[in-house]
Amino acid sequence: MSRPRGGAVAVLTAGALALTLAGCGSGEAGAGLSVGGAYMPQPVSDMAAGFLTVSNDGGTDDTLESVTSDIAGEVTVHETEGQSMREVDGLDVPAHGKLVLESGGNHLMFERLKRKPKEGETVSLVLHFAQADAVTVEMPVKSMTYRPASGN
Repeated sequence: MSRPRGGAVAVLTAGALALTLAGCGSGEAGAGLSVGGAYMPQPVSDMAAGFLTVSNDGGTDDTLESVTSDIAGEVTVHETEGQSMREVDGLDVPAHGKLVLESGGNHLMFERLKRKPKEGETVSLVLHFAQADAVTVEMPVKSMTYRPASGN
């Protein structure tokens, strides 16, 4: 009986880690990008907000260009400045930095919900970047008043 060599073990371990991360509302986008801290407050209307952090450990800037989800007719990316928000075509993910989408700041808007997910469920979404491959994120639905213990 043959045993996997070091490279095969590393690939199997990396695959298991990626599956584990996806189940925790995180994902690996490749090219130095990773996604964590994802959540959606339980929606009360046909719209919902989404929050997460994209970390870029690579040496190249990237841009979150769009988001898709089968739960919504459209997912838009919003930038918040002061008390006003506006839809944008994308948000930068700086090299060796983070793009933080948080309550009161930049965020995602799930519009024309096909159903209202309940607390404890997860919502699947796909983040599309200018450079990196698309990444699927399983976003847990939290209570309407949920706030992360520490920033994303």
